Amino acid sequence: MKFTLSWLKDHLETDATLDEIIAALTKTGLEVEHAEDKAAALKDFVIARVIEAKPHPNADRLRVCLVDTGGSTPVQVVCGAPNARAGMTSVFSPPGTYIPGKKITLGKGVIRGVESHGMLCSGAELELSQDHDGILDLPEAAPVGAAYAAWAQLDDPVVEINLLPNRPDAAGIHGIARDLAAAGLGKLKNRAIKPVEISFPCPAGIRLDFAPQDAHLAPAFALRLVTGVRNGQSPAWMQRRLKAIGLRPINALVDITNYLTFDRARPLHVFDAQKIKGNITVRRSAPGEELIALDGKTYRLDADNVVIADEAGVESLAGIMGGQASGCDETTTDVLIESALWDPVNIARSGRRLGINSDARYRFERGVDPAFCLPGLELATRLVIELCGGSASQITLAGRIPQPDKRIVFPWSEVKRLTGLELDSSEMAGILESLGFELANLAGNAGEVVVKVPSFRPDIEGKADLVEEILRIAGLDRVQPVPLPRASAQVAAAVLTLPQKRAKSAKRALAANGLVEAVTWSFVSRQRAEMFGGGATSLALANPIAPELSDMRPSLLPGLIAAGQRNADRGHGDVALFEVGQIFLGDGEADQKIAVSGIRRGLAKETGRGKNWSMAAANVDPFDAKADVLALLSGLGVAAAAVQIVAGGPAWFHPGRSATLQFGPKNVIGAFGEIHPGTLEAMGAEGPVAGFELLLDDIPAPKLRLTRTKPKLELPEFMPVQRDFAFLVDRPVNAADIVKAAMAGERALVTEVGVFDVYEGETIPEGKKSVAISVTLQPREKTLTEAEIDAAAGKIVAEVVKKTGACLRG
Repeated sequence: MKFTLSWLKDHLETDATLDEIIAALTKTGLEVEHAEDKAAALKDFVIARVIEAKPHPNADRLRVCLVDTGGSTPVQVVCGAPNARAGMTSVFSPPGTYIPGKKITLGKGVIRGVESHGMLCSGAELELSQDHDGILDLPEAAPVGAAYAAWAQLDDPVVEINLLPNRPDAAGIHGIARDLAAAGLGKLKNRAIKPVEISFPCPAGIRLDFAPQDAHLAPAFALRLVTGVRNGQSPAWMQRRLKAIGLRPINALVDITNYLTFDRARPLHVFDAQKIKGNITVRRSAPGEELIALDGKTYRLDADNVVIADEAGVESLAGIMGGQASGCDETTTDVLIESALWDPVNIARSGRRLGINSDARYRFERGVDPAFCLPGLELATRLVIELCGGSASQITLAGRIPQPDKRIVFPWSEVKRLTGLELDSSEMAGILESLGFELANLAGNAGEVVVKVPSFRPDIEGKADLVEEILRIAGLDRVQPVPLPRASAQVAAAVLTLPQKRAKSAKRALAANGLVEAVTWSFVSRQRAEMFGGGATSLALANPIAPELSDMRPSLLPGLIAAGQRNADRGHGDVALFEVGQIFLGDGEADQKIAVSGIRRGLAKETGRGKNWSMAAANVDPFDAKADVLALLSGLGVAAAAVQIVAGGPAWFHPGRSATLQFGPKNVIGAFGEIHPGTLEAMGAEGPVAGFELLLDDIPAPKLRLTRTKPKLELPEFMPVQRDFAFLVDRPVNAADIVKAAMAGERALVTEVGVFDVYEGETIPEGKKSVAISVTLQPREKTLTEAEIDAAAGKIVAEVVKKTGACLRG
């Protein structure tokens, strides 16, 4: 959003300097991105007249000019411009002047043996145009010695603010002036808009052709005819302001609508009335209709687009851009001025789909002030009559102007409660009233007021919004800093909730295991959401920032897989990434969960299983993901033996190379394995990729211990004993079930059980398999005798046989 200082002062009575205005804008939340003051940049440039221009004695293309700069003696300047001549008036820069177009500071020089004490400047050298071919040729009446910037009326600084989407009122200069007045920088010029004199009824008929459920697409449409206009160039002051903010003046009628778009945040449109055929209808576009817009492009429309049409067809794309066929030009004598209200969501969707970015769309999709619909039309009519002449008709209104009546019961104490800033209620009331809010006292309660929200502030929803308004005008610098109490590390740890502790521990554990943390979008495409178990309509975004980010993510894996592929596309395919973040399994509160996921791709093996000089490089496999999961569970304080590993995982994992993690059939906490090749292909990613995902919320909370004493580190004094067992079991039996049964066989002695062989083939009956395990027995009181070892082995075998139906293989 751009404006000039003089334009601002049309709405704000102030003596504040440009620097003070910039500081106040940023303080009130209208952050200044750029301020350009050409008068300051060009303060050393003066108007000068060339007395004589002789050829340079040593260069054919140079001239030695004697220049009158308004001083007591003329100045000698060597000039290479082809248009330099005696008697012309131009712009002179003395030595020591910074030349913005060349990014140099000018000094005295000797050019081909002739001294030069300054420079005659082109428009490009002053950054006023792209003209490099010659020096500026000013009118003869230009006063010699006067400051060029002031004479050329370049002494009107341009300010550009970064306008947030929730401040549609500040999309107009009047709204910006209101904020500055509330901040104490002057007085708002809130002039009443007087209706113009009506000469005749409006002959144009209007019809809003919408089904009842679509009435919100065009709540109101107002039109007025002005006859007998003379459409020439707009006045110089208006053209200067439009040019200063980057708009090209076209003609008076069009310039007036552009001017009011920025002046009052009220987009309007003008039709050449003689080019309109019959009555006007506001409706949805019929599929296949086309519009040649004012930008010269042809747009193919669909039923989602709202259009303004006459009996010949579409004349304008509602709220976005007018049509070329009914545009105003120098032959226009009768004009229809339109002021309407449109649905912001529909405007945003239509503009995005058609790829049209216009100043009207920018404001309508943020929400314009409904109460200014008709006053804006009156103001436009008055400008048309003042600048172009003519007679105005009555206003024809189709639909109804909404009358928002939002009221908030506001306790003054909320300001201190939410911000710590203690203000007098009279000061807070003054701030709100200066911003356009209406206040009414509650009977018998001096601590609360009823605040009526003005129609131009659709962003104000509740008490916190009012607190923000008071705080930004009063100033954040008035909030006194209060240091937070220092706490010991133990107290600080106690402050964290269990989910926070788990997220912190998960990040540490995975980083220690060689994975790099990534942060991906919380949104994915509908296709990817469905691919990973999501895609419910309730999780689709109403206004996505991009088509490929349309749904809330049901898993962290699609974002990580895509991130891994982006790295691979840039030559870094061997990556290991993890993320801790929210996933969305439904629209209920309990359906939003904290998950932790990780992937490895290419040769990014788990620590200890990667590249080695003594063995061939290998791609990642499910055991890398399993190692990451076990390291993660260990970091979370969960014993690996307490988690059941069941073969098979969700559909996005390879069915034969994945497993599910659970604490029982009703508490599945995650899965790991190799990502299904079909899933990778659908995502445009290359494999292999191994990954995992755990739901931190679903891991049972640790049991509370009665003592806070940390367990002592115990180093056994006696040598451990290892025994190997080979069991013959049915093929469907999981090796994890055998391991779990062996651990339970002799809990006092067994410290570790591992699978070291699985065999199917000769000597093994059909439908069976051999699973060999290694069991570590760790005595704590004395060295085990052979009889005690055999007794423990017998218990282990008996438990495995009982739990899995296995038999000891001979």
